Amino acid sequence: MEISRVGVIGGGQMGGGIAELCIKAGIDTIVAEVSDDLVARSQAGIEKSLSKAVEREKLNAEARDEALSRLSYVTELGGLADRDLVIEAVIENEALKREIFGTLDVTVTSEAAILASNTSSIPITRLAQATNRPGAVIGMHFFNPAPVMPLVEIISTVVSAPETVERAAGFAAERLGKVVVHAKDQAGFIVNKLLVPYIIDAIRMYESGFASKEDIDQGMVNGAAYPMGPLTLSDLIGLDTMLFVAESLYEEFREARYAPPPLLKRMVEAGLLGRKAGRGFYDYS
Repeated sequence: MEISRVGVIGGGQMGGGIAELCIKAGIDTIVAEVSDDLVARSQAGIEKSLSKAVEREKLNAEARDEALSRLSYVTELGGLADRDLVIEAVIENEALKREIFGTLDVTVTSEAAILASNTSSIPITRLAQATNRPGAVIGMHFFNPAPVMPLVEIISTVVSAPETVERAAGFAAERLGKVVVHAKDQAGFIVNKLLVPYIIDAIRMYESGFASKEDIDQGMVNGAAYPMGPLTLSDLIGLDTMLFVAESLYEEFREARYAPPPLLKRMVEAGLLGRKAGRGFYDYS
């Protein structure tokens, strides 16, 4: 069954990027936010991103305007009732996500609808159990920035219906033009299960005074051909997100390599969240 109507819950950095992908692909898209102020902020962010694409000649003005005509907003989840696919893209908070999935179970009326989470670490089974249709629930993990990064992880649970997985993977690959990889339902999935210990080791190295943040980042960029160093990457991801993901991985596997370092906890407590806050390991003000 074709996916022609998409809902995205949360219009921030990730949700806005996913919505932008969908409207550029010709898909009727509704973004759900919790207030008119956040609606305005999300809309401004998407419009700015599309206008930059026009300036860079990756999109013409007519295509930008057509894409924006496919975008609408609601402030109640009931406004997503007719969607074929709903992608939850709120903060990494399991209780909040479970609440959202419980509400979607009631408000999304199509029996064939797919309910997906963009979580980067929380096991999908826990979210699926908040619904009465766990076979329709999967993970669709996009990467930041979603309009640029080519990968989508499709995460299936032990009860995900095969047709749900097939439809979601086909949509990501064929309609959105993404590279799709499949992962089992373990915290962190493929990418973050490998990436997070690397970043945590870099934070521990900096925390211990072994090397400066600049030398750590330059070492990995110029010595290992990474596009950016681990501390710069942490700032881009968001240190609060890094902390949530590390805690989720540690809870799942109880291995010391996943445990968040004290410095990461203190920085989050101090509001030093990275680029989005203007300051993290580096100053962006």
